[in-house]
Amino acid sequence: MTTEQNDRVASEAEAAELLRTKRADLIQHPGGTLLEHLHRVHALLGAWGARRTLRLAGLCHAFYGTDGFPVALGSVDRREDLSAIVGTEAESLVYLYASCDRARTYPSLHRPDGAFADRFTGFSLRPSAGRRRDFAELTVANELDVMRTASLDRAQVTDLLDLFATWRSLLSAPALHAIEDARRSTHPV
Repeated sequence: MTTEQNDRVASEAEAAELLRTKRADLIQHPGGTLLEHLHRVHALLGAWGARRTLRLAGLCHAFYGTDGFPVALGSVDRREDLSAIVGTEAESLVYLYASCDRARTYPSLHRPDGAFADRFTGFSLRPSAGRRRDFAELTVANELDVMRTASLDRAQVTDLLDLFATWRSLLSAPALHAIEDARRSTHPV
């Protein structure tokens, strides 16, 4: 194994251990437990060829809770705790994901001038194109897993898939293919 491969295994194992320590394996989430969901999102990002930092963010994306899942494993006042395990870039993506005020952010995410509303601070920011791409990719992986494991009605699924269509310019080819597969399974020919 190369040094990078050793670092990846250690970081992912340490992150998974931190999540277990925070009892993510006991918190109910569609499709089982929160820990199972986090692992599925991590694996989906890996299958799409996401870089290590984004995969680690996917593994920990609900650490501070989210606009759609309010249970927090850690405090945004102690961000250094997660940074020590996954690195500052991955932690920053976890914070970005957790901080998103979805109603105010999702509709304009695809626009470079679209505001990203932080639900923790109340402020708006304009993330770089790269951060928007990471956020969009992580969001799609998360929501596709929820679609597969939760009892969402057809209208909810259609609304999400339609939203993701507006994010095309932000998404990788594998994510776009996964969205099309979800659309086909929701609306069979």
